[in-house]
Amino acid sequence: MTKNETKQKILDAAIYLFTSKGFTGTSVREIASRANVNIAHISYYFKGKGGLLEHLVSSYYEEYLKLIEKKYSQLKYGNTHVILSEIILELLNYQHENRQLSRLVYREVTLDSVLIREVMTTYLTKEKYYLKTIIEKGIAEGYYRKGFVPHMIIQLRSLLQMPYLQPQYMSEVLHIQTHEAYFVHQYYKELKIWLNSMLVVNQFRDEKLASAR
Repeated sequence: MTKNETKQKILDAAIYLFTSKGFTGTSVREIASRANVNIAHISYYFKGKGGLLEHLVSSYYEEYLKLIEKKYSQLKYGNTHVILSEIILELLNYQHENRQLSRLVYREVTLDSVLIREVMTTYLTKEKYYLKTIIEKGIAEGYYRKGFVPHMIIQLRSLLQMPYLQPQYMSEVLHIQTHEAYFVHQYYKELKIWLNSMLVVNQFRDEKLASAR
């Protein structure tokens, strides 16, 4: 087994166990056993259980931000609403492809720890900057309604994360299967309706929304 294969087996085992048993409820020995690797590999590659969690959270948000940054780079020349819509779709697909990890990361971000405070001041501050700039540009163009931008960001992030933060509620109470391939397509359509109704100034809906589809 190669170095990369060993590391990936450890990461997969950690994601499963941290999600199902919690970070504090999972031992390094359990991770090594599930990954079928020597326990020393975890210390060697990740410097222990805390290093594993840090790697998972950091790598998740690095890829997450790359998706936003790629679309954000088009803001100067592109349609603001189209770009925001495309960011939403990219993030939905990313979360869907990494369902267990998304749940783990979003759950950990609700806790107060040194790691999460660092995440807040780096990755999540960047995310806020990109979303805030896009929405404010839409407002300046007269395309988006004026409003308290932080509240708009709260609502958007909540809608994006809810299916992956609370999958049990989605399946057991709402009977929505977020793991199914069709979910992203259907949910994106609903988010577009929300986005259009919450942000877009009435006079622009009929004449411009078609270009954002």
